[in-house]
Amino acid sequence: MGRGLTLLSVILLAVSAAGGFELPVETTQCVVGVADGWNSSHATLSFYEKRGAIWRRVGDPWPARLGSNGLVWGLGMHPLTAAATTKREGDGRAPAGVFGIGDVWGYAASVAKHPKWPYHQIGQRDLWVEDPASPNYNRHLLLDHVPASTWENQQQMKQDDPAHALKLFIAHNAPPKVAAHAGSAIFFHIWRADGGKPTAGCTTMAEVKLRDLISHLDPARKPVYVLLPKAEYAAQRAPWKLP
Repeated sequence: MGRGLTLLSVILLAVSAAGGFELPVETTQCVVGVADGWNSSHATLSFYEKRGAIWRRVGDPWPARLGSNGLVWGLGMHPLTAAATTKREGDGRAPAGVFGIGDVWGYAASVAKHPKWPYHQIGQRDLWVEDPASPNYNRHLLLDHVPASTWENQQQMKQDDPAHALKLFIAHNAPPKVAAHAGSAIFFHIWRADGGKPTAGCTTMAEVKLRDLISHLDPARKPVYVLLPKAEYAAQRAPWKLP
């Protein structure tokens, strides 16, 4: 049986034809990732909080790794042009744009976080469906039995991988509007080889930075993740009202 994702209502924000897209007024926390270009697998992350009308950076920026092939437009809160190239399953690119942030997942029984932020301890029966042919594509499933079929084992959330011991969902191509083949299982998680390896499309960082980020997120402040190449960030910063 399935379990719905929470904290993703912000991804349903409609783009006003008259006023264009901008961050929701209720969003007062923002993780910003900036890469040198569309083909870069490196990014610099910063955490911002908004007081009144002013965004202020909290702490220092820190390094992160992205997809081995860089970035491509994802499916999130931001608008897309008809000509935009978008993420596809298995393309090795991290989704770029503006995204809601979902639940925390991990191996431990608990993690330091805001008391209202959902945390799920990963067990044998937890699946995250990455099969584009499945009606449950890019959704979490909780089985009522230990995975038995080949398909169930293929979709099982990783059980013994240090890089996936703690992760935070990035709402790319997220329910309730999921497009087949448009990319799945996009998370913040712990990087490999101390940042020496890129990802298949996730955003990874040092474990201490991920734990610090999770501890600061407040669901009442409707946090979002903005990931863009440097030139695109500069172009969209004012019209989208980014930090």
